[in-house]
Amino acid sequence: MDAAGRPGPRAGDGQEPLRALAVDDEEPALGELLYLLGEDERIGSVVPALDAAAAMRLLERATAAGPDGPDAFDVVFLDINMPGLSGLDLAGLLGGHPDPPLIVFVTAHEDFALRAFDLKAVDYLLKPLRKERFAEAVRRVAELTRAGQGPRPPRLPSSGPAPAGGPGDQVPVELGGVTRFVPVADITYVEAQGDYARLHTPHGSHLVRVPLTALEEQWRPRGFVRIHRSRLVALGRIEELRLDGGNLTVRIGDRILAVSRRNARELRDLLAARARGTVRGRR
Repeated sequence: MDAAGRPGPRAGDGQEPLRALAVDDEEPALGELLYLLGEDERIGSVVPALDAAAAMRLLERATAAGPDGPDAFDVVFLDINMPGLSGLDLAGLLGGHPDPPLIVFVTAHEDFALRAFDLKAVDYLLKPLRKERFAEAVRRVAELTRAGQGPRPPRLPSSGPAPAGGPGDQVPVELGGVTRFVPVADITYVEAQGDYARLHTPHGSHLVRVPLTALEEQWRPRGFVRIHRSRLVALGRIEELRLDGGNLTVRIGDRILAVSRRNARELRDLLAARARGTVRGRR
């Protein structure tokens, strides 16, 4: 029997059953998580933890034993808001381990999605959990494990975000209960829509619940610049800079976007610096 009281590893589709750690400080939520994991044939064993500190002790023991040891985990299903050490804190600490498990965040809060995926989470599930959506997250974990992509894609450098277009540089977008991953390298500009932001790509647009100011701070090293109080653009996507009757605009594809007087000087300076090769922007 495993720590959740279920039988041990089960045969699935020929792949080794997944070893999971489930972490949530609320017992009913943890119980639901254990139930869903117990119903999935791809999960072989589950160990529960009621806080991040307890989970960290289990993970340190697993690290000491090695990835093939009896205490190892393939995946951690992790709540975010917990007393003391948060789920985001725990995921950040795991990034320093030589062979960390995959992370699936399970939370009632939408606001941490971008931070979660900067930590290279495999998925971001919103409570209340739906069985079909949960099964999709387990499928992703199983596929990554089967493909031998390591427990986790390489993390972003601890000193700051990766440059635009780097591997794994994606934004999670929820649509009809399905999470799509939009490469930041595909985003041409972003528009504020209240508490949301609309991400524009050559293939369409996507709405995410993230303030524009948060994206500006996070994506500035990726080559994004504010041209208006309600708009960010990818510097390397600007095809033309136009001055007409004292009004400055930029062209990105077939869109003409206004530049505010307040942001005009900075934009001109950045474009000039980029032309000289002293600013690393988009390709």
